[in-house]
Amino acid sequence: MDRFDQLLATVIARRSADPASSYVAKLTAKGRAKLAQKLGEEAVEVVIAAVADDRAGLVSESADLIFHLALLLADAGLTFDDIRAELARREGVSGIDEKAGRKG
Repeated sequence: MDRFDQLLATVIARRSADPASSYVAKLTAKGRAKLAQKLGEEAVEVVIAAVADDRAGLVSESADLIFHLALLLADAGLTFDDIRAELARREGVSGIDEKAGRKG
């Protein structure tokens, strides 16, 4: 099991824990909108670290981003395998062509 799958398994296991003792359970109890908001906040922090050329900050904030992505994926019943499959589908396709082919 790779690190991302291990993270997701831990998140899934903690979703039903006591919110008083588990950050995962506490945030999960607040609902998907809050999970998405936290993911957005972490994404902004990644951008700030990148613009500041803060390598250590970029690594740390990226880890936070991936953690919060795992929370959102678990809430949606998705896994990193779903992300891997989408990346595999896009392999060899121009980014411009891929984006043009999206609906909406």
